[in-house]
Amino acid sequence: MSKKQALFPILSRSPWWMSMLIAAALFGSVRLFLPDLTAFFSALPFILISGYAGVRQLRSPSDASVASRIALLRGMSWEDFSAVMADAFERDGYTVTAIADDSADYELRKAGRLTIASCKRWKVAHTGVGPLTALLKSTEARDAHDCIYVSAGDFSDKARTLATAKTVRLLTDAELARLVATSPRFKQLSSAAGAKR
Repeated sequence: MSKKQALFPILSRSPWWMSMLIAAALFGSVRLFLPDLTAFFSALPFILISGYAGVRQLRSPSDASVASRIALLRGMSWEDFSAVMADAFERDGYTVTAIADDSADYELRKAGRLTIASCKRWKVAHTGVGPLTALLKSTEARDAHDCIYVSAGDFSDKARTLATAKTVRLLTDAELARLVATSPRFKQLSSAAGAKR
């Protein structure tokens, strides 16, 4: 994946003001040499990304809601969790195909792009670089554009560094909680868990 292709997903998951800072710096720099209108249009993509990121962040669930959803995910069997993830990815616009691979679970297709997703180690409390390296190899072997690693746990500093360097999307915490909330299967399991309390 090129750095240009990786910029949008990184900025869209970053705080909205980061894109706005880039837009302001770009506008100021271009304005020194070219007309204001040209400078505005050069900064416009970053202004739009800032708006997109801002809306996403406003829709993010509360900390208590995130903790509750993550706890529910951790208590699920693989059958339930995989059904929730497949459903959530489909609701996010992907065509989902299960794959038999030790390091990956799904091929996700959207807008002509292939993404490989690994979900099976979602209960692991702390993920190191090993599973991410295996996912990257699977992504390369399948000639995919992107990869996603799903975890209800945390990541080591080395794993986070590797994910940033190789643009592995770490689907965890609030982003994972927001995604699974779109799944009717998750809502059904959540209601059943609430009824048992």
